[in-house]
Amino acid sequence: MSMLFLKIVASLMIISSCTLIGYFLGMTYSKRVENLILLQNCIRILETEIVYSATPLPEAFNNVYLKGNKKVSYVFNDIKKYLIQNKDATVFDVFVSVSKTLSDELHLKKEDIEIILSLGRVIGNSDRLDQQKHFKMIHTQLENQCKEAEESKKKNEKLYKNLGVMSGLAITIILF
Repeated sequence: MSMLFLKIVASLMIISSCTLIGYFLGMTYSKRVENLILLQNCIRILETEIVYSATPLPEAFNNVYLKGNKKVSYVFNDIKKYLIQNKDATVFDVFVSVSKTLSDELHLKKEDIEIILSLGRVIGNSDRLDQQKHFKMIHTQLENQCKEAEESKKKNEKLYKNLGVMSGLAITIILF
């Protein structure tokens, strides 16, 4: 009787852990979509601060942090801190310093990060009108990435969740 109980418990643990892994992998697609939208809103705030208010960069990044959704706006606080601590660094260098955070914590893909880095290349390097054009281009690119992320989410999120459950069942059947 105890051997049967152990098999049942082990089976439930295997199925549960595989299901959780599948749900975790599936959730990364949802998080990417959500974070891209929130990041796009933060960049709109940054555009307002730079183009229309002519706010100095450290203060503009701080305002984005304060006004934006904290799920992603903390990145702009990191940018501000890095910019203040490293006086010799370019704005692009500062954006590169947070690219790992964008990838690891916000689940952004390389293409998404490249768009954000392109923003770092142009901020503070041209006049307001030119920067406004760059912001418009970045908004368009991020909108396209949001659409692609949504399609990817629809295609893969359910797949990974079901794959987690099915692989747990398959492992359980094979082992027992």
